[in-house]
Parts: sequence; structure tokens; C-alpha cells
Amino acid sequence: MNGSELLAEILKKENIKFLSCFPSTALIESCAEINIKPIICRQERMGVAIADGISRSTGGKQIGVFAMQGGPGAENSFPGAAQSFADNVPVLLIPGGESLNKSFISPNFVSTNNYSNVTKWLAQVNDVNRLPQILKRAFYALKTGKPGPVLIEIPAEIWDQNLNELNYDPVKKNLVRPDQSETKEIADVIINAKNPVLYTGQGIMYSYAEEELLKFAELLNIPVMTTMPGKSSFPENHALSLGASAVSTTKMIHHFLNKSDVVIAIGTSLTRTPYGRDIPEGKTIIHSTNDPFDINKDYNADYGLIGDSKLVLQDLISCVNKKVNNFDKYNNKNIRQEIKEIKDEWLGEWQSKLHSDETPLNPYRIVNDLMNTVDLNNTIMTHDAGSPRDQIIPFWECTSPKSYIGWGKTTQLGYGLGVIMGAKLANPEKLCINIMGDAAIGMVGMDIETAVRNNIGILTIVLNNGAMAIERPSMPTSIEKYKAHSQGGNYKQVAEALGGWGTRVSKPEKIISALKEAISITESGKPALVEFITKENFDFSKYE
Repeated sequence: MNGSELLAEILKKENIKFLSCFPSTALIESCAEINIKPIICRQERMGVAIADGISRSTGGKQIGVFAMQGGPGAENSFPGAAQSFADNVPVLLIPGGESLNKSFISPNFVSTNNYSNVTKWLAQVNDVNRLPQILKRAFYALKTGKPGPVLIEIPAEIWDQNLNELNYDPVKKNLVRPDQSETKEIADVIINAKNPVLYTGQGIMYSYAEEELLKFAELLNIPVMTTMPGKSSFPENHALSLGASAVSTTKMIHHFLNKSDVVIAIGTSLTRTPYGRDIPEGKTIIHSTNDPFDINKDYNADYGLIGDSKLVLQDLISCVNKKVNNFDKYNNKNIRQEIKEIKDEWLGEWQSKLHSDETPLNPYRIVNDLMNTVDLNNTIMTHDAGSPRDQIIPFWECTSPKSYIGWGKTTQLGYGLGVIMGAKLANPEKLCINIMGDAAIGMVGMDIETAVRNNIGILTIVLNNGAMAIERPSMPTSIEKYKAHSQGGNYKQVAEALGGWGTRVSKPEKIISALKEAISITESGKPALVEFITKENFDFSKYE
């Protein structure tokens, strides 16, 4: 087998079903020959996003792979890698490269030089005999520890070099468990806390620890908030749920995080970001992560627990059960009633927007009608950066694990379209929805044709207000003199021109019927787009 065939066989052994890609790379043909379906995108950034969506929506059980040509293909892919790196997503990137005899000749683009800051690990294959071992290291890095992109660069001559026999078994991951004495000490802190809060991230979902998180929260009656990437790790229709937080947040998170004395952060790096909720000063912080370099990075942790989230929670549950003889004082309903009262008060403040009959349409009415139309347990939701993210995060109620893909730390407009295509490929039985603004579809809308061509039945919702409304405060003179924020387009017609199905809605009484029709279209494998003509919105659920 030559290098291309070797690499394809390794991917098959690692249970890769789809190769997100853009020509020219020999790997496309080699994968197609052994029934790994190539998903050829319209731009490389979207190709990485498709791979990203496969990994996120499966908690890393399926690894998304993107292959691109060297030079311009690798250059165009960089933003996608940066997004996946910021959000800790395990994707395998396979760029082509210049011939080895052109090493260190400027200005050739060498991926292993240029991607070092946006990958967990990377390597160049300089001999076909090394390819199996390098791929074994790559998949080990993808499966073990803190997730992140891994890049393997294939120089031009490696594709055609031959190896007589492939010796490769799929990689098994390793899990880390904290020391028992540390767990006992931290269990005492939690048991004695007056107002603890669980602050959970996407590490819960990558370790498939949703059941343990629920059990632990219920054991001591602890309220649970999630980060943006961690949204759907805890059922938000549960009486202990405080919801999720990004730029916008819920009133429950604001109240209980401020009230807390002990914050138990599990499965999160606790990175300080505009797209997350800061922990107020004066709290005792327990930080559990599978990466020791997260501890004391942005917050001074009083206690650290290094380990896989599932194992950490299992040990805490076991330890608490041994230490607590009487759970009555933890099982009172006052905390749940307090959560309910604040939630009811908060939602009451937003009822006029969530049920608004105004035109142009209020985006909160669209989000609310959509949530009440779909089967939440069989839906995967994502969003774009900017206003759609901040309108959806607090109000969309997740009821099942991995039903929400929260992203946006590097805020690349349009990324959600690729992510939801990847989610649909990996979860064909689910309704997969992406909500984006008019600015975002302007960047990536041509990739609707990628979904059409590959029968990826996604639902895209475009909130079209004809402007970059969120930018008004930042450029008032430019807007007044030149209308610099204005954008236009009929995106329903764009979808139809690209082979998809589209409709345009401007009246509130038409929202639900349009959504139902679009959902039925996606069930046939055809992508559907619903364009809503909305007002400019400046109201967000924010609490400083």
C-alpha cells in the first residue's frame, strides 16, 4: 500500500465514516475506495467546522477529520483550527505539504510550523514507515486528556511511497482518577458548604458523565449552572438547573453564583472569557479538570482534582455516601423552590418578548416558538456568534445530553453552519438546527450547497434584520454618514438557487407553520432554510 492507502486504512480502523475535505489531496480517492464518504465543502473553514460538529455532537466517540491540500488549502483552514482549539474540540487535520527537499525554503507554507499555536499536537510524516506510529500518537492525543485539534502534515512524496504491511490497531484512551485522599478532603468541603453551586463544562459530555452529574447534584441538592460549551450536560427542565451562561445568562445563575460560598467547577478549564460567567471574589473554588495546567490558570483554586469527570463524580458520590449518615438536611425543597421562584420571575420579565406579536418579528418570539415546536429530546441545536448566541443561550431549554453545541469563544461568523452539518452526519436520526444572522450567512451561505449535494437534511434559520445591529454602538458616525452597518439579501432565494428549500416569514402567526413545513422537508434529506424578517434587537438577558 502507498501512503495514501495506508492513511485511509488507518482511518477506517479508527471507525472514521466521513472525510470532510477539499481537493486536491490523494486521500479523498483512497478513502472513497474503502467506503469512507468524502464530504467536499465549498471553503476550507467550513470543512473544519463539519469535522468539528462530528466530534462535538458525539462527545468525541466519533472523531471528525478534515483533509486539505498543502499551501492555500492549509492556509485557508487556519481559522477553523483556531476555533476548534479555543473550544477544545478533538479534530484531526491532514494537510498536504511541500516535498521534503523543499524544507526551510521561504515562502513555502509549512503547516507544522504555522499551526503550533492552535493544535494540541502536530507532526510531519517524513517517512512512510513512520506513518502508522505517528497516526497512533495522533489518535491517542485526540482520545486522551483535554481535547483539541491534532495535525498530521503529509509531504508530497509520502503519498506515493509504499509499505508492504500495515500493522495498526485502534488506539485506546487512558483515564486519570484523582487521589483518594484528595477526594475525601474535598468531599468534606462540599458536605459542609452552606450554598454550594456546581459550575460544569463540556468535559462532562466528553467523559459521558451526565448521569453522574445528575446523581451528584440530587444527592446534596446542589444547583447546577453550565458554561456555554457545557450547555446540555445537565437537563435544564430539572428543578436544580440554573441554566447556561455566555455573554447573556439567566437570572438564576446571577443570583445563586453571587450567593454561593463554594463553587464546584467540573469539566471546565475555568478560562476567563467574555463568553462565560466570572466567579465572584471571595468564593471557595474546587476545580476539577483533566488538565493540570488549567488549575490556577485564571482563578486561584482552593482545591484541585485532576481527573476524568466521570471518575471524579463517581468517587465524590461514593465518598459522600460514606460520610453522610443523614441526608435529610440536604433533601429539603427550599432550594428548588427558590430556583423556581427566581426562574418564574425572570421569565415573567421576558414574556412580552417571548410572545411578541410585533413586526418586524422579535427574535425571542422565534426562539420560543421553535422550542415549543420541536421534540427537544431528539433535536441538536447550535447557533452563530453574536446576537443569535446571546438570544438563544439563556432561553433554549436543553432536556437531553449533547443536544446543544455551544461555541463562540473566537466568534467566527458562519461557523455554526458547518458544525450543524457535522452533527447531522454523525446523528442522522436527529433534527439538527442552526440559527444564524444575516452577516453570518453572508460569509458562508454557499456551503448550503454542500448540504444539498450530500443530502444533509439540516434546518437553517436566518434572523434577517438587514443590518449588523450589534455594531451600532461601535461605529455611529460611519452608520450615520454611510449606513456602514446595512446589509441586504433574500436568503430564501439563495437557498433555493443552491438546491435547497426556503421560505420567508414576516408575520408572527406564520412562524410555527413555516417551521413545521421546514422540519418535514429536512426529513427527506433536503436542507431547509427559514428566513425571518426581524427587528434590530438590543435587549439581552445580562447581569453584571
